Amino acid sequence: MPLIRSFRAQLTALYLAFFSLLFVLFSIFLYSELSRSLVARLEDTLASEADTAAVLFPDEFQEEKGDAAAAAREVVGELKVRGDFVSIREGAHVLAASPQSAPGPRGRTATRTLQAGGRTYQIAVAASLDTVDAELAVVRRAIFIALPLILALAGFGGYALATRSLRPLGWMAEQARRITGSNLETRIQIDHPAEELAVLVTSFNELLSRLDQSFDTMRRFVADASHELRTPISVIRGEADVALSQERSPAEYRESLAVVLDESRRLSLLVDDLLNLARADAGHVTLQTHDFYLNELLAECCRSVQGLAHTRGLQLECRSGSDLQFTGDEQLLRRLLINLLDNAIRYTPSGGTVTAVLEAGAASVQLRVSDTGIGIAPTDAARVFERFYRAGEARSRQDGGFGLGLAIVRWIAESHRGTVECTSQLGRGSTFTVTLPK
Repeated sequence: MPLIRSFRAQLTALYLAFFSLLFVLFSIFLYSELSRSLVARLEDTLASEADTAAVLFPDEFQEEKGDAAAAAREVVGELKVRGDFVSIREGAHVLAASPQSAPGPRGRTATRTLQAGGRTYQIAVAASLDTVDAELAVVRRAIFIALPLILALAGFGGYALATRSLRPLGWMAEQARRITGSNLETRIQIDHPAEELAVLVTSFNELLSRLDQSFDTMRRFVADASHELRTPISVIRGEADVALSQERSPAEYRESLAVVLDESRRLSLLVDDLLNLARADAGHVTLQTHDFYLNELLAECCRSVQGLAHTRGLQLECRSGSDLQFTGDEQLLRRLLINLLDNAIRYTPSGGTVTAVLEAGAASVQLRVSDTGIGIAPTDAARVFERFYRAGEARSRQDGGFGLGLAIVRWIAESHRGTVECTSQLGRGSTFTVTLPK
């Protein structure tokens, strides 16, 4: 856990540390360059004086008529203005030298060798680095004095900059605190946000939209589920109250129990569907996959609903094709097909046709159930897979459905990494296409 919990303080500390590092590195670079420049200037001066002495010595040697010592003293006297140490030697013998002592090992020296009167002489001009050190000491003092002042100003500026940069986040937090489950339609508003904050605001508002939609779906689901559960419970309770209100014949009791049994089965189916969808939402459903023939499964499902189609006066066509081996949960896919076929039969008027087709592609298979029924309006086609949703007045509870069949179809298709689509025209029928990867 970081020692500094405040994000503003962390930003300021990071800014200050980075600025301090830059200032220190710049100071080191500046000090090094200045030291090198001062030493180079001193060496250039010494070299210039050595060249001057090398030019003066032959002239003085002639004027002194070959007296090398006198010529050397004249040259040393002319060069003593600067204060550098000058010496003129002939071999190991010193002809003349400046009165001050020679600089130590930290000094700099420029030497020249020349010929005069048939002899060889060495001229040396040397100077101490004390003057350079004095100038560098002034620079060091300036850096040490300026460093805390500059860092203090940088820290204050960094804190002010961090405060200003984080102020929109405070506004966002204040607006977010006012958003509850009752006003999820509210959105975060920031005037003229920076690009990064605009992305954050957009992402947060999209999250609110998804939450609002989820809450609305949950509220609608609870209301619809309560309504669906209340209907069979009311029937069971009413039938029991009527049966127990007075003595009745065995036939009347059997009739009442038959009603209770029918509604109990209806209620049990609804509870099972709700439980399966809840488990699917929680990710607790594990597919029991194995190899089977998908064409045989489609043929079996068509045979099981053939009686219902015949009762409603419909023609049921099944085009299962040749053998097609598939790996999946056979029971879930059976329920998917039964739901689609039952849905098509339920909303197709007498004399119509329901068609089930299996087609195999290179990478996927398609299960297509078509009907010539009442169809679905374009505005409802995108919502038919929502739970408890019924498109139009024609799809009412008196048909026996709960509005969960297509929601279960979509869940089964998606659990097999597939998709389901609906295409429909009012008065001309609907087609539901399930695409499953091989």
